[in-house]
Amino acid sequence: MIFEKDHTDVHRLESHEEETFGTVQKYAISEKRKIGITTSVFLIINNMIGTGIFSTPSIIFGATGSVGISIMLWLIGGILTFFGLSVFLEFGLAIPRSGGEKNYLERVYRHPKYLATCVLAAQMILLGFSSGNSLAFGRYVLYAAGDSSPDGWAARGIGVACVTFAVALHSVLPVWGLRLGNVLGVFKVVILLIIIFSGFAAIVGRRLVPDPHNFDNAFTIHEGDGWGGGGAYAYANTLLNIMYSYKGWENANYVLGELQHPRRTLAIAAPLAVGGVTVLYVLVNVAYFAAIPMDDLAKSEVLVAGLYFRNVFGASAAARSLPACIALSDLGNVLAASFGQARVNQELAKEGLLPFSQFWASNRPFDAPTASLFLHWLVTVIILVAPPAGSAYNFIVNLYTYPGAWVHAFVTAGLIYLHYKKSENWSPQWHTYLPVAVIYLLLNAFLAIVPFIPPEGNWNADGYPYYVFPIVGLGVLLLGVLYWALWTKVWPRLGGYKIVATRMIDDDGEEVVRYRNIPVQRL
Repeated sequence: MIFEKDHTDVHRLESHEEETFGTVQKYAISEKRKIGITTSVFLIINNMIGTGIFSTPSIIFGATGSVGISIMLWLIGGILTFFGLSVFLEFGLAIPRSGGEKNYLERVYRHPKYLATCVLAAQMILLGFSSGNSLAFGRYVLYAAGDSSPDGWAARGIGVACVTFAVALHSVLPVWGLRLGNVLGVFKVVILLIIIFSGFAAIVGRRLVPDPHNFDNAFTIHEGDGWGGGGAYAYANTLLNIMYSYKGWENANYVLGELQHPRRTLAIAAPLAVGGVTVLYVLVNVAYFAAIPMDDLAKSEVLVAGLYFRNVFGASAAARSLPACIALSDLGNVLAASFGQARVNQELAKEGLLPFSQFWASNRPFDAPTASLFLHWLVTVIILVAPPAGSAYNFIVNLYTYPGAWVHAFVTAGLIYLHYKKSENWSPQWHTYLPVAVIYLLLNAFLAIVPFIPPEGNWNADGYPYYVFPIVGLGVLLLGVLYWALWTKVWPRLGGYKIVATRMIDDDGEEVVRYRNIPVQRL
C-alpha cells in the first residue's frame, strides 16, 4: 500500500523511461521499543520544562508589576497552549505518522508541490537545535562550581558535551535514552512539587524572610526602579516569554510512528502532559510570590528560583542544590528535543528531500536514526559556537522559537481551510472548534509580528539589534523556498534525472522506502 506519492510530477516521465538504480531501506520498530503513554507524557514534559520556569517569572512580573496579572498570564499561556494542542490533536489523530507539521502542511498546501515541505525542512533542520538548553546546562554546571560567567567558551564546551552525550545515548542505546528521559522527567516534577509545597508553607509563615505581602491587593500595578508599569510592548514581550516556557508540547506528534496505539496514546498523553505542566507553572509562580519581595523578584532575572530557595531553605541549601537541579532539567530537555527532532529529520530524508537522503534516513548501525541524530548534533554545535560571547543565550532562544510561530500559523490556517472546504473530505477523530483555531491563529500572527516592533529604550539591549533574530528566522524560511526551486526546477534540468522516494507498507506492516534515480526529459 503506497501512502506517499512518488516525487515524479516535477517533470512528466515517459513510459519507456526506466530507473537507473534502486536502493531499498526498511523501517521496523519492535513492540518492546515502541513508546507507551507514560514515556510519551515524560517525552512532552521533558521538552516543555527547561530553564523557563526557573527564570522567566522575574521577566513577567518585572514587565507587568502586578502579582495577579502575572499569575493570570501564566494561566492564559496554558490555555492558549491547549488551543494549539487541539489543532495538533486533530491533525495527529487523522494522520498518525511521525513528522508533525511536515505531514499537516503536506495535507493542505499541495501547490506548488513540496514548497511547504521544503520551507519546513529549512526550519526544522537549521533551527530545530538543542543549543539553548545545552548552553544553559553548561552555565548552570559552572554556576554550581562557583563560576558565574554566562556565555563563555567553558559554558559552550560543556554544552557541546551535553548534546554529544544525548545524541550518543539515543544512537547506541535508544531504550536507555528514553529511560533516562523518564527519570529526569520525574525529577523535574519532583523539584517543582518541592517548590510548590514549600510555597504553601511559606504562605503560612514557614520562611526565613518577613512576609512580603505580595497577595495584598494582588491586581494592583506596582512600579519600582526599572520595573513595573510596562506598556503594550512589555505585555507583548511577556506573552512571548510565557509561550516559550510552554514550548515543546508538540513533541509526541513528531514521533507518532513509534508510539504504541498512536492515536490512543497521543489522545491521552498530550493533554495529561500539557495540563500537568500548566498546573505546575501556575502554582510555582504562587510559591515564588509567597517568599520573594516584589523588588527582589523583579530584579532577580535568571536567579529567581535561587532567590526563592535562599528565602525558604537558606543560602547554603540553595547554593548546593539549585544549580545542579536546573542543569539536570536542561539535560532532560536536550534528551527529549534530540529524540523528537531526529525523527523529523529522518522523515524528511525518507521523502528524498535531502542530499544523500538514503544516508540521513538510515537506521544503521544500532537500529536508531543515528545519521539524523548526527545532523541534529551538527547544527546544535554550530549554533552553540557561532554567536559572539555574551549574547548567545538570548539570541539562540529567540531564533529557536520565532519561526515556529509562522509554521503554526500556517498549520492552523490549513485546518480552518479543511473544515470549510467540503471537497477535501476531512473527517477527523477530533474536532477543533472554529473560535479555538482562530484564536490560536491570531496568537501566532501576533508572535510573528511583535518582534519587529521597536522596543522602548535601547535597541541593542541584548548585544545585537532587536530585529536581528526575526530577520534571520524569516531568512531561514525563505532559504527553504530557494532550496525548493533548486531541488524541483534547477537540478533536474541540469542533471537530467531526479531522485524519487517511494514509501510503502509491506505485508508485515513494516515501512519500506525505495530510492530511485529516474531520468527526466530536459525542457
